Amino acid sequence: MIHIVTPENAHLYKDEMEQAYRLRHRVFVDEMKWTDLAKPDGREIDQFDDEHAVHMLYIDDGRKVLGYQRMLPSTRPHLLSDVLPQLCEDERPAGPHIWEWTRYCVEPAHRERGRALSPVANALLSGIVEWGLESGVNTIIIEMNPLWLLRLVQLHFRTAPLGLPQPVGGQDTVAVTAAFDRRTLVRLQEMRGNCQRVLVQPANTMPLYLAS
Repeated sequence: MIHIVTPENAHLYKDEMEQAYRLRHRVFVDEMKWTDLAKPDGREIDQFDDEHAVHMLYIDDGRKVLGYQRMLPSTRPHLLSDVLPQLCEDERPAGPHIWEWTRYCVEPAHRERGRALSPVANALLSGIVEWGLESGVNTIIIEMNPLWLLRLVQLHFRTAPLGLPQPVGGQDTVAVTAAFDRRTLVRLQEMRGNCQRVLVQPANTMPLYLAS
């Protein structure tokens, strides 16, 4: 199941967030060789892990974190605005209905084998859509490998590149917006064979400054 962690409930997820930061380090530093992110303590944390971030964790019954992703509001500093602005050739998309999807990672043993999404990957993507539909968010910004474009379209996200692919961290990266609606959620539910909710708490859980 997908748990949403914000400053309001972070005290309930101290151990799980530690697991998430270490998973991020294993995936992005050890595996993907993004050495600029390396930390001596093995916890990958950056300037955007602040009170404005929304963390989504896939936690199994044993309280082990098997997957993670982070959502950042486009109305505040985020990766595309402050770290990778060169990926956006036109006016940068921003608004309360647009959030940036970052740091997506899944434990190696729980990744897909072939074309189908793994259960963890499906749940993470479904979590974004459920959360968005109930929180007034309908578009995400993604910096990703261009090979993901077709997969997103197949999942019924409506994608639009913001510029041409450029090398980032040793691989081609393109920034896109990906809009979604209930049809996207239905598609993800069809792929996993059930329509059960993946979020364990209300999807409108988000920092208080956004809810006011």
